[in-house]
This record gives sequence, C-alpha cells and structure tokens, in this order.
Amino acid sequence: MNYNINHTTIYTYLEPVSLCHNVLRLVPRNTGTQICKGVTVKIYPEPDSLREYEDFFGNKVIYFSIEKEHAQLKVNVHSEIEKRAAGKSSIYNNATVETVKQVLEDKQEAGEISQFIFETPMTAWSEEIEAYARISFQPGRPVLEATTDLIHRIYRDFEFMPGFTTVSTPLSVVMRERKGVCQDFAHLAIACVRSAGLPARYVSGYIETISPAGVEKLIGVDASHAWFSVYIPQAGWIDLDPTNDMLAGDQHITVGWGRDYADIAPMKGIILSSGAHGLSVSVDVKRVL
Repeated sequence: MNYNINHTTIYTYLEPVSLCHNVLRLVPRNTGTQICKGVTVKIYPEPDSLREYEDFFGNKVIYFSIEKEHAQLKVNVHSEIEKRAAGKSSIYNNATVETVKQVLEDKQEAGEISQFIFETPMTAWSEEIEAYARISFQPGRPVLEATTDLIHRIYRDFEFMPGFTTVSTPLSVVMRERKGVCQDFAHLAIACVRSAGLPARYVSGYIETISPAGVEKLIGVDASHAWFSVYIPQAGWIDLDPTNDMLAGDQHITVGWGRDYADIAPMKGIILSSGAHGLSVSVDVKRVL
C-alpha cells in the first residue's frame, strides 16, 4: 500500500518579519512497517541557510533560517510512503506487567527504553490518573491486554472535541472535562502507562481518512495525528491509537516519536517582528493504487 502526503503550513504576518529560525520535523522516518521512498521540501521565501540532521531519537530534522523581510512563510512537504504489513506474534499476549518491569531492571537490557518511563511536563500524572490506569493495569495481566483495555476506556470515557484544548492544556483539565483531541488522548495514555512503571512513547504522524460511499474526498482536509507506543520485550514497540480505539495499522503513517509532543512538534521557531501572525495548515493523505 502506497501513500502520497502533502503537508502545507502557511504563516501570515501582520508586520514584516526580518529574521526567522525554524525547525521542521515533517519528514517520515523508516520503520518496520513503512518506507519513506521520497521527500520534497519547498520553502518560500527561499531560506538563506538550511541544514538536515537526525535528532536524539533518530527523527529527521530540517533547520532553516530566512534573513530577509517577508510577510508570509510557506512550507510544503510532499512525502511518498510505502506501507508494509506488520508481523504477528503470540509474544504480545504473554508478556505481563511484571515481565516488562523485570526486563527494565537490567540496565543493559533496558538501554534507551528506560528514557520513556519517566514523566514529562506534558505527561505528568496525578493520583486521579494513576487510579484511572490501575483499573487496566492489574497484577499479572498481559501488557497488551491491559493497554488495549486502557484505550477502550479512553475512547468510551472522553469526547473528541477539536479546539477545546491547545498544546499547553494540562492533563488535569483533560481529566476534569473529559474532552480533548488526539494529542491529549496520547498524552493521557502515556501518563497512565508510565504511572504503572512501564515505558511508553509519543508518536506523531498521519492517518488516512475515508469519505462516506458516494462522497468525494476533499483535498487538504486531513490532519496530523498522534498516538502512542508501549514496549513489550522481544516484540518491541506496539503502536496503539486511543482516539480511534485501535492498534495502529495500514492507515497510520509515522513521522517520528519522542517522550511527548514537544520532542516531535511538526514545526517550531522564532521570528523577529513586532506584529501578530496567522497560521493555516493543510494536509492531504492520498492512497496510490
């Protein structure tokens, strides 16, 4: 299965910007279930400097600066992705919470996995979150079964409401109001998993949306998506999507991962200007037959 993805970001400035420095994390990485076959990045106005590198987590990063006056910044990233079927394993059903914790006690075995156990400002858990997680993560229960139960409950208990939260909304508000978006539900799931002493990481990417039968899909109506992964010894990282109550599958395209949203924000930067700005984002995920 192949996909073409167009992600366009436009910043419009009230006052001219004389200098900007930006970092992009919009180039999909290769994984066990996908290959990024090609990427084209177009930036207007043309950058005065540009550099590509990999961050600490292995995500593809593009840094660029524009050192001339401009009233608008437009970034278009076109990616070609080939999805591959994930292998099935009975190991998924056998590893319990205690098994994973035992593996993590071995520092050599744990390696880089241990960095995904600790809370971050965006995934900090409270007593309420810990109690919510404890319902799923019972002693002796297989990790995948417990985590799947957790995303079932998040899907049932929380309402998907675009615009209700922002990137700075704390989980305490999400828990109280029982509302949020994919980013919030991923952070909540991660906080729950980590509160049980297990590793979990934040995944940023895209998901293909399918229009109802007989309705033509509109261009640009897709969006960035977020989900999370839980670690199971010998099986590796397993991706789960609490927003859609499912294991991540062929319709999920991974851009990258980190401890939380801050590690894999699609675009961030600084500008030298005295005015406000507007932002528009357009995403189109198209399956190629």
